[in-house]
Amino acid sequence: MWRSKGAAKRQLWCDAAKSIRLAHNTSRYVQPDPTLFVAPQKKKYGAVIIGGGHNGLVSAAYLAKAGVDVLVLERRHRIGGAAVTEEMVPGFKFSRASYLAGLLRPHIIKDLELEKYGFKYLPRNPSSFTPSKLDSYYKGKYLLLGEDEQANWQSIAQFSVRDADNYPKYEEFLGKIRDIMQPILDVPPMDLSFDGNLPENLRAIRKMSEVAKQAFRHTDVLPGFYELFTGPAEPILNRWFESDILKTTLATDAVIGALIGPKQNGSAYVLLHHVMGEAAGKKGVWAYVQGGMGAVSEAIAASARHHGAHIHTSAVVHEILTKNSKAVGVKLADGTVIESDVILSNATPYQTFLELLPSVDPNNSGLQKTVSQLTAYQHHIKHSDYTCGSFKINLAVSALPNFTCFPSPRDPQDPTRTIAGPMHQGTVHFENHMTEIEEAYREASLGRPASRPVIEMTIPSAVDRTLAPPGQHVVQLFVQYAPYHPTNWQDPAYKQQFVDRVLSIVEEYCPGFKSTILGMDALSPWDLEHVFALEGGSISHGALGLHQLAYGRPVPGFTKHRTPIAGLYLCGAGTHPGGGVMGAAGHNAAHNVLSDLLGYKVLFR
Repeated sequence: MWRSKGAAKRQLWCDAAKSIRLAHNTSRYVQPDPTLFVAPQKKKYGAVIIGGGHNGLVSAAYLAKAGVDVLVLERRHRIGGAAVTEEMVPGFKFSRASYLAGLLRPHIIKDLELEKYGFKYLPRNPSSFTPSKLDSYYKGKYLLLGEDEQANWQSIAQFSVRDADNYPKYEEFLGKIRDIMQPILDVPPMDLSFDGNLPENLRAIRKMSEVAKQAFRHTDVLPGFYELFTGPAEPILNRWFESDILKTTLATDAVIGALIGPKQNGSAYVLLHHVMGEAAGKKGVWAYVQGGMGAVSEAIAASARHHGAHIHTSAVVHEILTKNSKAVGVKLADGTVIESDVILSNATPYQTFLELLPSVDPNNSGLQKTVSQLTAYQHHIKHSDYTCGSFKINLAVSALPNFTCFPSPRDPQDPTRTIAGPMHQGTVHFENHMTEIEEAYREASLGRPASRPVIEMTIPSAVDRTLAPPGQHVVQLFVQYAPYHPTNWQDPAYKQQFVDRVLSIVEEYCPGFKSTILGMDALSPWDLEHVFALEGGSISHGALGLHQLAYGRPVPGFTKHRTPIAGLYLCGAGTHPGGGVMGAAGHNAAHNVLSDLLGYKVLFR
């Protein structure tokens, strides 16, 4: 329970009005009300998908479109996984976990006709706002970035004319690298031994030829391409820019969702990962989705249902059933057994292999190779890196944040009220200096929540008025450097202390902000695990470290969604190309399943 200033105590978070929360020593995850579960009509399906997150739904849609009889089983009371919209405070719709769109693969939107099913991007312009305090080094100046190149130049030039001139060149540099990267996202890492079926290898060759074509077009950025893949973000930004406020604003993309600092190798790739997408035809930008992030999942689910997929919520998978090293079905919490020779898990690799999969009988002499592979696979998964350090705070507020350095515009109809301005459209960054990010990382790397966390604020209701009552708003705070271990996030007082720390930082830039809070939903790393089954609170199903990308994701030798258990596939963010509401993992997994089922029939790109 939490108390906002001037408001009565409110429940901080719950899974749903009709859900029950089991004690931590009984279950690692919030369990649904069993009375909400409606059993599937059949006992056997062509494919069963564990988890109705967006990747699982993408797999379901493509498989169903290809004629496979698909069943999706989602533990929670609603589909979407982390891409979900929930009304945690009456009248206010929160994108409860993921909060921005822009990585969703354009061909998925087209193939599944998502716009037909209600999916709609809402562009943000300006897209970025970095305020400063009146008594700080920058004396109340602010940085505002968006689509207008001239406006960008003027905003940056107040800090550095050189940086203003370099910024469009930097954007062009990233754009060329993005062109090279795009084909890599839509196919699993190429098997250099060419083991496997011919259609799969041919598709990989076609994608790699596209990469080569783009690389040939953009030979000038190839040295930078290598550095972005392997190096730290800070030296790259230092070479491009000199003003700290601009470098710091751009560097936040290098640390979001990662327990890493901008000086650490691999942080440049995290930055690249967050600028690889496009929204509404505009490359490298982020957008809101009308109705919140749950609308993405609902549109995919509607497409899947249209093609015949069956989707059941409040369906807790207790065990993946195997026989002679092959997947043969799943057993639900109520004892129901669903048979299938094809199982796709949208759960994390950790949950799939260390919680849902029973041990293979080591005494079966015919399965020695499988036992050896599975043991090694599970050992690798157990010791993978799940660090993330993310904390999400969703707020219902009575008024828009009013920044001292850039006051909100007044409502022409009612001068006593403020309305949304350019400062409210995009992502608000509360860091002005690179040292603020680095110092926060250092604390977190020692297992301590940062004393001054890195904060990104978004206000989707400033663009989408369907999310909050008239005159009121939804504010989302995505906070970095709150490590899962060895902290005690289950202690309400401990968690409250961190929330207060975050709100106090916002208050420094927006005096009176805390007094506008009507209700709150705060998700610590433990909550992200407990509610959404994200191991260690990792929003990407495993850190995006260099050792856990491409051929190392999730396990070396098993990067094509297949596993040591025949018929068992992984389709979530724990596989290539990683996290974000991208859909690529679900798409690629479905393609490989169809390759195994149908051989040479290539049914979709």
